[in-house]
Amino acid sequence: MFIHFNISNLLFILIMISSSLFSISTPSFINMWMGMEVNLMAFIPLMINNSNSLSSESMMKYFLIQSLASANFLFMTTILFIISKWFTMFSFKSILIMILLNVSLLMKMGAAPLHFWFPKVVKGLSWNNCMILMTWQKIIPMIIISYYFIETLVIFFIIFSCMTGSIMGLNQTSMLMIMTYSSINHISWMLSCLILNTNLWFMYFLIYSLMTIIMILNFNLIQIFNLIQLYSKKIPFYLNFLILMNFLSMGGLPPFLGFLPKWITLNMLINNNFYWLSMMLIFTSLISLFFYIRISYSFLVLNFPKMKSNFIMINKINSTNLLYYLYLHLYHLFFFIKTLS
Repeated sequence: MFIHFNISNLLFILIMISSSLFSISTPSFINMWMGMEVNLMAFIPLMINNSNSLSSESMMKYFLIQSLASANFLFMTTILFIISKWFTMFSFKSILIMILLNVSLLMKMGAAPLHFWFPKVVKGLSWNNCMILMTWQKIIPMIIISYYFIETLVIFFIIFSCMTGSIMGLNQTSMLMIMTYSSINHISWMLSCLILNTNLWFMYFLIYSLMTIIMILNFNLIQIFNLIQLYSKKIPFYLNFLILMNFLSMGGLPPFLGFLPKWITLNMLINNNFYWLSMMLIFTSLISLFFYIRISYSFLVLNFPKMKSNFIMINKINSTNLLYYLYLHLYHLFFFIKTLS
C-alpha cells in the first residue's frame, strides 16, 4: 500500500511536469488550456492529506478557483476564435479579450488583489504541497502572460501584490502564512521581470524557487508551522544557521543571494524609466525585510546561548552608560569625517 501510494504520487508529478512543459511550448490557446487543465487534475490528488482535516477543503477551493480562471480563459479564447478565425497568439482584435485573458492568468498565479484564495488554500496543505504551489504552479500562467501582457494592467497588479505581500506579512505568526505572503510579494518582482525580459524572469524565478525550496524543506524536516515552535524547539546549529541565512536572503539583504535578482531587476527598471514602480518595490521590500529581520533577531537571541547572554548584559547597561557610548561613537565619527576632508 505504501509503495503503491508513492508510485501514484510519482505518476501525478510526472504528468504535472509534462503538462506544464506542453502548455508553455505551444502557440495555440486551446493547447495551453488543455495543458493547464491536465496540470490541475494532476496536482489535485497530490493535495490529499489524511492527517489534516482541512486538506479536502483546500482541494475544493483550489479546484473551484482554478476552474473559474480556466473557464474564463477558454471563453475568451472562443470569442477570439469567432473574431479572428485562428487560434494563434498574434491575432487579437479586442482589448477587452486581452484584459480578461490577463486577469484569468493573474488569478491562477495568485497575484493581488485576486489573491484571496491563496492563503485559504495554503492553510490546509502540507509543506511539500506548499512548495509545489509556490514554485512550479506559477510557471504556466507566468510564461503564457509574457506572450501578450497589457503593461498598465500588469503594473497595477505589481503594485497591489508588493503592498499586500509586505503589509499583510507583518502580523502573521504562522510560518505557512509568512511564506504565502512572501510568495505574493515575490510575484510582484517576477511580473516586473516579465515586463522587461524573459531571461531576467527565469533567473529571478530560479533563485526564488531555490530559496523557497530550501526553506520549506527545513521547516518540513523539523516540523515547524508556527513562530513559537521555531523559537522553542531545540534545532541543530547547522539548521539554525541555514534558516537564518535563508530568511535574510528572502528579504533581499545584501550580500545574500536574494539581493542579486532584485538589484538586477531594479537596474533594468530604472534603465527603462520605471521610476515610480522601482520606488514602490523598494519601499515594500524594506517592509518585508523588516519582518524577516525581526524574526531572525528573535531567532538568534532565543536559540544561540552566547547571543542570549550578551543580550541580557546589554539590557543591564543603564542610560548614562549608553549616552556615554553614543557620545564616543559620535566623536570618533566626527573626527574621521574631519580627517577625510
